[in-house]
Amino acid sequence: MVAERTLPTFQPQSTQINREQGLMLYKDLTLGRLFEDKCAEMYYRGKMFGFVHLYNGQEAVSTGVIKALRQGEDYVASTYRDHVHALSAGVPPREVMAELFGKETGCSKGRGGSMHLFSAAHHLLGGYAFVAEGIPVATGVAFQTKYRREVLGNENADQVTACFFGDGATNNGQFFECLNMASLWNLPILFVVENNKWAIGMAHERAASQPEIYKKAGLFNMKGIEVDGMDVLAVRDAAQEAIQRARAGEGPTLIETLTYRFRGHSLADPDELRPAEEKETWMARDPIKKLAGYLMEQNLATQQELSEIDEKVQATIDDAVEYAESSPEPDPQQLHRYIFAEDD
Repeated sequence: MVAERTLPTFQPQSTQINREQGLMLYKDLTLGRLFEDKCAEMYYRGKMFGFVHLYNGQEAVSTGVIKALRQGEDYVASTYRDHVHALSAGVPPREVMAELFGKETGCSKGRGGSMHLFSAAHHLLGGYAFVAEGIPVATGVAFQTKYRREVLGNENADQVTACFFGDGATNNGQFFECLNMASLWNLPILFVVENNKWAIGMAHERAASQPEIYKKAGLFNMKGIEVDGMDVLAVRDAAQEAIQRARAGEGPTLIETLTYRFRGHSLADPDELRPAEEKETWMARDPIKKLAGYLMEQNLATQQELSEIDEKVQATIDDAVEYAESSPEPDPQQLHRYIFAEDD
């Protein structure tokens, strides 16, 4: 049994949200959950191929961070568990589903699949199949923002980059090198650790000499925050604080979100290594149920309204599946296209 961490060091300054904000957050959480459920169904029906890593349980991290960014202006770098990050960043469900089906209408033109979602229009820097591979890319993007502002004199260059990665990535060289550079250069970036306790079948506490990842920020003279990754409002508050600091030129932040994946590492994983008791404990902290309860307690929404959102989101996902199934396959004659950048 993996040892439980104490209450996160970061406590939200305020959980006050209005009705519009609350419903927006609930809709995005629900979109992520139901989309992944549909992916599981399609995978087992033979509609998707290769490795598919689902995000169920971790939705509060994606929604809390990405919805605090300026959509379409700030940047998001993902991992191989990237479907929900793409959706939160505004990539249409149709384009994400079509990509998972390997169709030409997918956001990566059917060339990327589950682990390589990309959208220039939404500033989604991509999903990356190798552990920690996206960290250098995100660091470079944050550097270009700073360069454009301070060297080229572009006062509008105040974009923030959010870089997501798992607990397993924090023992890789890219993590240490890039956090060091980001601190030295005072880059506008959020390093968001999705600590779901397990790197495939290896418990985090068995693989890290310092399992409290946020404390590693001190090595780089960087602000480190630990937050409850099952509470979208707590994640949102932590993200907003870090984004404000980054945009004001106060440098990077390392945010460790304590979360949990409700499914196996991938859909090919029988998930036999994690204790049943541990799974039950974390599933009881479902971030969607937690937000729904809060919205109703604060009279910001009724159960009927939330159910109507569920139905509309499900209809959107069903439409995405129909779109993906009816979309054309990539043309074999264009196999080598999109390897290099093209002029519009």
